[in-house]
Amino acid sequence: MTGREQAELSWRDGAIPVSTRFDDPYFSLAGGLEETFHVFLSGNDLPARLTPGFHVAELGFGTGLNLIALHLSAPGLPLRFTTFEGFPMTAPEMARAHRAFPQAAAVSAPLLDAWGQGARAFDFHGIAVTVLQGDVRQTLPAWGGRADAWFLDGFSPAKNPEMWGEDLMAQVASHTAPGGTFATYTAAGHVRRALSAAGFVVERRPGFGTKRHMSAGRMPGLAGPRAQSAEPPSDKLP
Repeated sequence: MTGREQAELSWRDGAIPVSTRFDDPYFSLAGGLEETFHVFLSGNDLPARLTPGFHVAELGFGTGLNLIALHLSAPGLPLRFTTFEGFPMTAPEMARAHRAFPQAAAVSAPLLDAWGQGARAFDFHGIAVTVLQGDVRQTLPAWGGRADAWFLDGFSPAKNPEMWGEDLMAQVASHTAPGGTFATYTAAGHVRRALSAAGFVVERRPGFGTKRHMSAGRMPGLAGPRAQSAEPPSDKLP
């Protein structure tokens, strides 16, 4: 894979981007922004844990909707956001996706401006954003950072299994600060087992919309003042 590869899209109802490469929509058909708040923010006990300098990392930047939701959850708070993307959209495609969510479209201009200029490190309403473009199986192991919270938002494990393999989940764990967390929309057993084997304490929680379950977890260790206790698990990993 080269860093120049682009997303291949079709549009459902003229508003919802669908990857033709992976035959999967970029966000829930029941409401993408609401899904982000439920899965990735609440799943990581955010914004309660956010403090200046808190570091969020993400697998699958896509439309940038998760970044926008993070800003909406804590406007003006200086955070760090590192995201890994193999097949980036263009700025006009992102803008088209954002139009489905007026709350997101109202604040997305700095992202679209930076993205359209080719920037992959930029400021978004006080959030220091770094986009690492290319095959995540290469870019994540080479990354020198550690995240306080992970948004695991690759395409469906059934459609994009490389994004959810044991080796990559072990890399996620090794790039997680003590007491750090992850959340993801998928409850696939092999993904939860891989994350558990990598060192996370994994939980199955109620999913968004028609999805019965999602997954969340925490890395054991002293987290410091940033990471407070998450809500009680609804279902332990079998």
